[in-house]
Amino acid sequence: MKYRFAASALATFAVCMPFVSQAQTEVQMWHSMVAVNGEWVNDLAKDFNASQKDYKIVPTFKGTYDESMTAAVAAFRAGSAPHILQVFEVGTATMMASKGAIVPVAKVMTDAGYKFDPTAYVSAVAGYYTAPNGQMLSFPFNSSTTVFYFNKDAFQAAGLPTDKAPSTWPEVALAAAKLKASGHKCPFTTAWQGWTQLESFSAWHNVEFASQSNGLKGMDARLKMNSPLHQRHIENLGNMAKQGLFVYKGRGNVPEASFISGECAMMTTSSGFYGNVAKNAKFGYGLASLPYYPDVPGAPQNTVIGGASLWVMSGKNAPEYKGVAAFFNYLSSPEVQSASHKRTGYLPITTASYQLTDKSGFYKQNPGTDVAVTQMIRKVTDKSRGIRLGNYVQIRAIEDEELEQVWNGKKTAKEALDAIVKRGDEQLERFQKANKG
Repeated sequence: MKYRFAASALATFAVCMPFVSQAQTEVQMWHSMVAVNGEWVNDLAKDFNASQKDYKIVPTFKGTYDESMTAAVAAFRAGSAPHILQVFEVGTATMMASKGAIVPVAKVMTDAGYKFDPTAYVSAVAGYYTAPNGQMLSFPFNSSTTVFYFNKDAFQAAGLPTDKAPSTWPEVALAAAKLKASGHKCPFTTAWQGWTQLESFSAWHNVEFASQSNGLKGMDARLKMNSPLHQRHIENLGNMAKQGLFVYKGRGNVPEASFISGECAMMTTSSGFYGNVAKNAKFGYGLASLPYYPDVPGAPQNTVIGGASLWVMSGKNAPEYKGVAAFFNYLSSPEVQSASHKRTGYLPITTASYQLTDKSGFYKQNPGTDVAVTQMIRKVTDKSRGIRLGNYVQIRAIEDEELEQVWNGKKTAKEALDAIVKRGDEQLERFQKANKG
């Protein structure tokens, strides 16, 4: 009797219950964004999830770019990799060589029924993530380039013009001297020193960083960034360090905090630093193009891509890949791209989103915010298209180690750059051997 009543009650309850839709397909996304940029990623996922009912993007912070790549490798081997992995640009060659581990983004999009036109993306951005056969392998996400930030309040106190930044390296040194004389303890610093002072420096001056078009034409590339021009620049920075005009503040983006706090008055770092500056700087600031040496023929040329892209990991089912494609399609819309560009300083990845931003008056209202775009859309050469080298995470660490020896006076610029080339080439040879065939 009790059972009959229970069954009857359950039947009645089921009839009264509203229809419950099928559970959403979850899509895991591992990323390395922190602070204001981490908030941006979470908001993108939240807004996409609210825009439709079939899929749910679940963003998870997995540490630094290095740490997230390591975690993803381990997870892939264990069969528990995320659907989407954010990988910084120096990991591109490694991901391209990871046969069987990734699904090309072009395939994911077309398989899901979306029209996918690589030409809609800014060529300098899309080209970097495109294989030799013309297939786009990953989705450009937080694409950035190197720019110059300066503290207008500090400039005014030092008697420097506040309406423009130093445009050449000699001018940077002179400005740093005036800042120091006015009492500033950190006139100039740099974040991402290998990226800003070697990689972007090379493209900006149209000199080789590595052979084989900086690795874009083959895995047998070897480093070339110990040229006389590179030596001259690193030696100049080393001399500035001795005089207290350049103050080294650490690796990666660690030095950025010293600009936000007002401690350092000038800095080279990512355009993606803009969101942090706009939100947290308590002083007037400006953005400008990278400095260059005016006696170098053809300089300035163009800067190279930084930031990261989104890679789709293999081994997932069709509904999950459709969720990935829907999310990427959402991210590609001009409105979403433009809003992200304005918020973060990362590049608008499509021509349409750049035009939308321009028409909105954002660049006129926020002078300097278009610098990242204008630096990237210039005509490129074989020496300035970008840098795609294997084992580059390890090479970046070598760059840090050797440059630090110059800043603390333990090595000459030539000794450090020669060491980077020797040690870096060993990494390139190792990568080439591991990926033959």
